[in-house]
Amino acid sequence: MTPAEAWVRLHGGNVTPVLRRGDTVLRVAGAWTPTVHAVMRHARRAGMAGIPEPRGVGERGEPLEYIPGVVPAYPMPSWVWHDSVLDQAARMLRAWHDATAGFIPRGAVWRLAGHEPAEAVCHNDFAPHNLVFDGDEDRPRIVGVIDFDTMSPGPRVWDVAYLAYRLVPYLDETDDRSPGPARRNERLERLLSAYGAGFTRAELFATMSRRLIELADFSDGLAARDGRPELRLHARMYRDDAARVAREA
Repeated sequence: MTPAEAWVRLHGGNVTPVLRRGDTVLRVAGAWTPTVHAVMRHARRAGMAGIPEPRGVGERGEPLEYIPGVVPAYPMPSWVWHDSVLDQAARMLRAWHDATAGFIPRGAVWRLAGHEPAEAVCHNDFAPHNLVFDGDEDRPRIVGVIDFDTMSPGPRVWDVAYLAYRLVPYLDETDDRSPGPARRNERLERLLSAYGAGFTRAELFATMSRRLIELADFSDGLAARDGRPELRLHARMYRDDAARVAREA
């Protein structure tokens, strides 16, 4: 990276802008950032692959290592729905939970409230839009995960339920490329098997519904704070989906 290189805004960053220069990305920092970095460093030391290296907190924000690859956006490309992606995502989430289980930094500050039981540090947005892929559409491979700023302690099922919502998927959006409702049971079983979960169906769907209601409240709060009415539409979708998935149990 040379001094002449300028910061370039990356696509995505729905809540806060993300800039890139060379092998570094820059995000908005907050009171929670030192805690987030401590957990990320701990997971990296524990052998967790695919986590960006935190590079401190500067005057302009939070610099992190840039992980080369493709981060998909909605409507998701067809290759995101490969069965192998379910396996990889579930195993990566399990590795994250195993690496962070029992680790709470001293004086921890979290952007989002945690949940009991605090079995691990939940990513809280572990979903295709925060996974980095290698770009091979025939055999897509997950090479990284990003967007850790909303992490907080919680039960493993909290993250697994949200990943199932996004990747099985259970969200009620029209997308001709995603697997239809007829494959949901099969894909959910595959995801849970790859994770190694012992959750009951009732527990998973009850948690998914609670997660979506909290996400709706969070989206409404951002809409009011930042004057972004489109986030209210997101909140409405999450509430509708929460009511629907609660009946899946």
